[in-house]
Amino acid sequence: MENSPLGFLRIKGIALSAPDIERAHKFYRDTLSLPPVAVDETEVGYLMGQTILMLKNKWHAPPSDNLSPRITIATEHAPDTEKELLARGVSIPDPVKQYGDSYFGSFLDSEGNKLWFCSPVQA
Repeated sequence: MENSPLGFLRIKGIALSAPDIERAHKFYRDTLSLPPVAVDETEVGYLMGQTILMLKNKWHAPPSDNLSPRITIATEHAPDTEKELLARGVSIPDPVKQYGDSYFGSFLDSEGNKLWFCSPVQA
């Protein structure tokens, strides 16, 4: 597999709105039989392959027939990815910040879609 010049590796997570969080947990855990996944010892959702489906209660994007998930791209090193995106003139609405053991930031695509990216904090 050839490395991306921006350090992109894979889709890490997709956030899904869950107004009834208990019903959503039952669906993903019991109906779909997906294993729960934790980050920094906090359960954040369910694992599907290498992608985390994150359930968001009281989220800004309500469920809709229109596709509207939050996509998070795993990168080699988010601060380096941010620098390269800025060098290419890409808008960064959420500069990279550290949350627990991970860095997170976001960028806008050409249509204004917000895409998140993250990496582990490296020693």
